[in-house]
Amino acid sequence: MQVCVIGTGYVGLVTGVCLAHVGHDVVCVDKDEAKVALMQSGQSPIYEPGLSELMKSSMQSGKLSFTSNLADGVAHGEILFIAVGTPALPSGESDTRYVEAVARGIGEHLNGGYKVIVNKSTVPVGSGDWVRRIVMDGVAERQELIAGFDVVSNPEFLREGSAVYDTFNPDRIVLGSHSDRAIALMQQLYEPIVNRQFAADPTLPPVPVVITDLASAEMIKYAANSFLATKISFINEIANICDRVGADVTQVATGIGLDSRIGNKFLQAGIGWGGSCFPKDVSALVHIAEDYGYDASLLKATVSTNRQQRWLAIEKLQQVLKILKGKTIGLLGLTFKPDTDDLRDAPALDLIEQLHRLGAKVKAYDPFYAKADAPVPVLPQTACLTPTVEDLAAGCDALVLVTDWPQFRQLDYAQLAQQMVTPILLDGRNCLDPQLLVDAGFYYVGMGRPNFGYARSSQVPSPLLLA
Repeated sequence: MQVCVIGTGYVGLVTGVCLAHVGHDVVCVDKDEAKVALMQSGQSPIYEPGLSELMKSSMQSGKLSFTSNLADGVAHGEILFIAVGTPALPSGESDTRYVEAVARGIGEHLNGGYKVIVNKSTVPVGSGDWVRRIVMDGVAERQELIAGFDVVSNPEFLREGSAVYDTFNPDRIVLGSHSDRAIALMQQLYEPIVNRQFAADPTLPPVPVVITDLASAEMIKYAANSFLATKISFINEIANICDRVGADVTQVATGIGLDSRIGNKFLQAGIGWGGSCFPKDVSALVHIAEDYGYDASLLKATVSTNRQQRWLAIEKLQQVLKILKGKTIGLLGLTFKPDTDDLRDAPALDLIEQLHRLGAKVKAYDPFYAKADAPVPVLPQTACLTPTVEDLAAGCDALVLVTDWPQFRQLDYAQLAQQMVTPILLDGRNCLDPQLLVDAGFYYVGMGRPNFGYARSSQVPSPLLLA
């Protein structure tokens, strides 16, 4: 099938590349000419495991191309994906101006055969009908030149860092529309993925396809992300209670996660969620509820609890070091999650600003940004980015594990401890083995679990002498 994907961010580029890989003819459109030139040269503008390889092979096979010309993209595609950003406004509602601009552009260039216009961007409930009206305004004077179009809501459920895997191994595919014709074309588009032809385990049953009306499909996306965010905030709330009663939240999470009604995913306590999706989508759903006269108090509490976790990390450092002014704190990880270069709403950025406010010197190391060819991250000027973990640890009074990169589990912590002023490690993701850290010479501080070990430096305040 012939496909046009408009917008080449995480969702748009991954969608375009993966659809080309399964055999469709895909044109990706972006108004940023420099970005288009980069992609035309075979380079991905984002870091996503496996994406660059698939992108190059699809370009070589002639199934994937890039352009800044929207008219060419619209003319090419029988299915047109809108995959532009919908960032949060200060009010919490979604900024849909980019979606509107694309819809107007489609309306201006629409002609010829029947088209399916797909909202892949996360948009407020009711946006499907809104996009249809905008497109209709653009074709009002040329209706005799087109064979018609329909709008479909096809929300994405991709996780940054595993977006390619998620595309080929989805839990479900959601299609919302009032048109049987449009739904049939979308089912044809996704048939190779539904039938697991590119799945990690091709013997699994076909991927469930959920067919709904437009509004329900739009709501599914918000509801899914809001539930997952709430689940993380819930376990963080439990972790804070565990801190006070002497329980270990990792054991509590194991115990409740074995309940089939709860499940064990998204029960890892820590410094909270970040990124572009959870904060934006939860805030947007709160705003949507307010538009209809409903106070979404649970979702507001979810956001509040998540924000509190970042300040809790600072409090834990104050408990062990007392005065942070003049101390040097090293952050293990900058990105909001592993296997991505994304710093949007990353907890590390808040920690840097708060530590600086309290007079601490901040150093940071991240595996992605330590690469020789990595771009320079935009960080508060108060943070010093180090090229190696050893450089990070040298002279530090404490380390904070902020991002649970897998390689952080394999570090030589005994060597790092020897380079520090006081070997203290705050495990902000509860992903390290406390006993291994203690054996390496560290005093271990977790989130919602007992502290472990003894400090070897007399400079550490006396509370650290309590095992």
